[in-house]
Amino acid sequence: MKPDSQANYGIDAPGVVRNFLLIGGAGLAAAALVPQLRAPGISMGLWFLASGLVMIWGSKYGKFRLRDRVLDTIPWRGDERVLDVGCGRGLMLVGAAKRLSSGKAFGIDLWHTEDQSGSSAENARQNAALEGVADRVEIGDGDACEIPFADAHFDVVVSSFCIHNIYESMGRAKAIQEIARVLKPGGRVAIIDIRHVNEYAEVLKERGLVDVQVGGPNFMFVIPTKWVTGRKP
Repeated sequence: MKPDSQANYGIDAPGVVRNFLLIGGAGLAAAALVPQLRAPGISMGLWFLASGLVMIWGSKYGKFRLRDRVLDTIPWRGDERVLDVGCGRGLMLVGAAKRLSSGKAFGIDLWHTEDQSGSSAENARQNAALEGVADRVEIGDGDACEIPFADAHFDVVVSSFCIHNIYESMGRAKAIQEIARVLKPGGRVAIIDIRHVNEYAEVLKERGLVDVQVGGPNFMFVIPTKWVTGRKP
């Protein structure tokens, strides 16, 4: 399911992409200006430029392929109640909403633009409207460590490139525990991230989830991306 040509899901880790491109350009400039730095400058410059370009490709194309691959592991009926934890500009939220008919997809976030360019509830709503799923989507503020919904409220909980931004392991564990808490019996979870995915899988198992599987890696952001799926019995 490709995005509408007008929808914009931003650049992930924009500061990292900018720095890679700047360092790459500086390396090539040094190679051109200082003969003694030609070999290391070219090597460094090309590596950082290539890494920055790969990350841009991942933000604009690769993450859609991975999103759909992971969402397709869920046996959708169409009437599910879905939560996207850390929805950003709505990548997983919209992908899930496209698989619904009578269901509803809810997105929560704290809207940190250093994690994704233009991350805001307004932009997420705009993307949902452009992709024709605004009537199936509801978006609001919410912390992954204190999800503002009751126990056993959702049939599916998803998250992408969010929970690694919680730097303390206890905080990450709390977020995964919250995901398990709001999931209904029989419900499914799918989490994509660039770090700590095996850790997430262990916490899900500790919370009683079954069929917990880790997939990947995928290198669309240079840093290996993995995903974990599971079911609450």
